[in-house]
Amino acid sequence: MASKQIIDRNAAPTEEEIRHGLEGNVCRCTGYQHIVNAVKAAAAGAGK
Repeated sequence: MASKQIIDRNAAPTEEEIRHGLEGNVCRCTGYQHIVNAVKAAAAGAGK
């Protein structure tokens, strides 16, 4: 839900903006880089 909100507010967020938007969400996997990459990919495809 946080990722959708990030993209709704900014159709082309920077990595810094994505990381800021995800603050407070706990990830116990390998870290946030894969999540950040997924949000970037979703944002890139949102305009199509």
